Amino acid sequence: MIVDGHGDLVAGNEAFRSLTDTVAPELLVPPVSIPRLLLHPKGMAPRIINLDTWAWHVIEALGREEERHPSERREALIAELEAIVPKRPPASSLEYVGLAVPLRLSSPEGELQLLTTLTRFGTAEDVTIGELRLEAFLPADEATASVLARTARQWQRETV
Repeated sequence: MIVDGHGDLVAGNEAFRSLTDTVAPELLVPPVSIPRLLLHPKGMAPRIINLDTWAWHVIEALGREEERHPSERREALIAELEAIVPKRPPASSLEYVGLAVPLRLSSPEGELQLLTTLTRFGTAEDVTIGELRLEAFLPADEATASVLARTARQWQRETV
């Protein structure tokens, strides 16, 4: 996915569409807020096995961005998400490690474990590009890698 500085979707691929195939259509009306899409009860939240920890991973990342680049819109999104997600896990929780929290997602093929990577684009001269980031979900284990590879081969056969 390519997202802007507010976390809104700029572009997504087939993998994005397959991850969001069960979400409520109103959450996919532009501008699509990726944090809301992930954590909303009508979004991907019902499929997130570790929602209690992963939600706070997302909210805390938004909070860090808010500290660097304050925005009333982001502040309102953080308040909205805090009101709908499970209670914050204790800092001593073994499941909650802060910056590196895998996304455990239920799928028809079983549990998928994904890690998120964020890449920022831009140069000092181009503020618009500088506000974009690539967010990729990568397999965190062999079983997930196998499911994703099989799915990619299937998509290739269907599009040829």
